[in-house]
Amino acid sequence: QVQLVESGGGLVQAGGSVRLSCAASRNIATFNAMGWYRQAPGKQRDVVSTISSRGSTNYADSVKGRFTISRDNAQNTVYLQMNSLKPEDTAVYYCNAASTYRDYWGQGTQVTVSS
Repeated sequence: QVQLVESGGGLVQAGGSVRLSCAASRNIATFNAMGWYRQAPGKQRDVVSTISSRGSTNYADSVKGRFTISRDNAQNTVYLQMNSLKPEDTAVYYCNAASTYRDYWGQGTQVTVSS
């Protein structure tokens, strides 16, 4: 069983920055991709950003130019640097690890952006 533990969420003012971390209990290089998803109240869970095992990155249009995903294979950790935050970025952010056979999820971390 793989465990993903997110940290770094909290309350931040609009325009501010937050860095989320996701620590995995297994070598993240063994996953096809790692990613961050978010779910706002009353909405579905949507992808924010992903990074493949080769380092290729993808971003939702709403966060392009503001968020940066990165990975540290030696620390088995994935990061999401979030800059120029907006109130609409408020959500629970979930870490995801995608293997060939299944996805793994963290417990989520709340990010609240005040206007």
